[in-house]
Amino acid sequence: MLEITLPDGSIKKVKKGTTSMDIALDISEGLARNILSANVNGEVWDTDRPIHSNANLKLNTWDDKEGKSTFWHSSAHILAEALEKLYPGIKLGIGPAIDNGFYYDIDFGEKTISAEDFPLIEKTMKDLTKSKSIFKRKNIKKEEAINYFSDKGEEYKIELLENMTDGEITFYSQGNFTDLCKGPHIPSSDKIKAIKLLNVAGAYWKGDEKRKQLTRIYGISFPKQKELNEYLVMIEEAKKRDHRRIGKEMKLFTFSNQVGQGLPLWLPKGAILREKLENFLKKAQLKAGYLPVITPHIGNKELYETSGHYDKYGEDSFQPIKTPNENEEFLLKPMNCPHHCEIYKSEPRSYKDLPIRYAEFGTVYRYEKSGELHGLTRVRGFTQDDAHIFARPDQLKEEFINVIDLVLYLFKSLGFENFETQISLRDKKDTNKYIGSELNWEKSEKAIIEATKEKRLESIIEYGEAAFYGPKLDFMVKDALGRKWQLGTIQVDYNLPERFELEYTTNKNKKERPVMIHRAPFGSMERFIAILIEHCGGNFPTWLSPEQVIILPISEKYHDYADNVLQYLKNYDICGRVDERSESTGRKIRDAEIEKVPFMIIVGEKEEKNKTCSLRMRGGKELGVYDLEKTVKTINDN
Repeated sequence: MLEITLPDGSIKKVKKGTTSMDIALDISEGLARNILSANVNGEVWDTDRPIHSNANLKLNTWDDKEGKSTFWHSSAHILAEALEKLYPGIKLGIGPAIDNGFYYDIDFGEKTISAEDFPLIEKTMKDLTKSKSIFKRKNIKKEEAINYFSDKGEEYKIELLENMTDGEITFYSQGNFTDLCKGPHIPSSDKIKAIKLLNVAGAYWKGDEKRKQLTRIYGISFPKQKELNEYLVMIEEAKKRDHRRIGKEMKLFTFSNQVGQGLPLWLPKGAILREKLENFLKKAQLKAGYLPVITPHIGNKELYETSGHYDKYGEDSFQPIKTPNENEEFLLKPMNCPHHCEIYKSEPRSYKDLPIRYAEFGTVYRYEKSGELHGLTRVRGFTQDDAHIFARPDQLKEEFINVIDLVLYLFKSLGFENFETQISLRDKKDTNKYIGSELNWEKSEKAIIEATKEKRLESIIEYGEAAFYGPKLDFMVKDALGRKWQLGTIQVDYNLPERFELEYTTNKNKKERPVMIHRAPFGSMERFIAILIEHCGGNFPTWLSPEQVIILPISEKYHDYADNVLQYLKNYDICGRVDERSESTGRKIRDAEIEKVPFMIIVGEKEEKNKTCSLRMRGGKELGVYDLEKTVKTINDN
């Protein structure tokens, strides 16, 4: 008999070879109908895979992240099966689940696929799901797998197999379709009730721009048609809120191929918005004891070799900059932390000096592939609201909690009140991608878990999501459309102080290493502003708006009075402008609405005579006619 421990701590005793589906059936038939996959000792399995040892078991349904991932991965296989049926001779790449849905990369040869082909592909997929095909897993020898795909001319699958180890290769089959896949998959195809193909794009094989460009078809699927309908409504709303469209309408930022892909240019209004956000955080940081620092945009290559960043992220960095001096190379700064380590190291430190908190809005550079660039959310040059805290080990938990408090304050101030936290720990199996000792990792992970418990944060634990130098706490924020974004992050690091030989003198006159906390509440200013734009649809709170008010004189005669009103408002730090165009007042109001200006002041003969303002809010609400003092108060109170 085996002992199976469930998430609530209860233990079920079952026979060796029992499956997750057997256990689900024993709990309830309803659960068995909804189970999609299972976590067995942290690894996601098929529901019909036998369990042969004591295990921790979590049954995944559509409500679980792993359940959705399994559902969408299986949908990708259905897509590939449909495409093979419709277009014989195609060659398959890969078809993973993604955050929202799935895709499959296909080599169609001379055939071009467009959205016009989607209805036929969707119909074929739906017909296949109705066949109730069982997803079957099979272990296969490498030689046999290569022979299978060689006979089919599947060059991409053969290339994938070349880097795989014999004994760890599995095939999955459903209906007449077989694919190279490690799984897992849902029990049967009929669980997929609603399918929608979303778009088609080009994708280089293995992301290598020197390799052939395949056709990538994106799709999404659901266990109920109602859920698909709701998703499509959300997608339409997301298009209206697209930060690229709103950013252009509001004249916040632009891009230029002459400057370079993924390098945003901030227009005056966007620069004001960024400056307001930065000043807001700077004020909070100064109050919390942070010290401002500034570091260069480049650094000696040896700096990043010492930190480990070059070894881990060298391929994602811009090419080294060679100087006339032999063997001297610089990199565009990929991270701020090595620079801050050197600032700490610039003078002797005592235990009395700690904690030291350095903060910088530092611009960093990563060479993202061109196909992955997307507006402000994925760029090649971005500014992090970075800070690094150097503390004694006994100060770690308190400092970590203080950072949590700062992040929560920022989120509340900006209207992000729907969020969850994720504790990102090491991958228990693949430890090669991390640096540092086992002891330091254990201390770091323990500190994060204790701090979140103390703050009563409901957190999920994700293994394998830690940074290469330490575990972290990520804040996953839901926007107005229910989409989840990773924003603030706090990381504990014992390793960089070791690599840079950072020290402080203890009260016993001994040398010790400080512990380091990496922290970025916004993450990157570019990505945060993109998310903020889409969250509020460009309708920023008044205090944050690049233009808080626009004054609309009803004719040229009232330009002087409009200028006087604007000057009065500026005396109270209210920013805005006068629209002096010879357009109708109605047209000016419509344009101000497009630009999302919070307040409009309309002035004419009566307003000039009585020294008043006719005040109107964004969205069409008429507030009435106020004197200048009440106008200022109304704007500041909103």
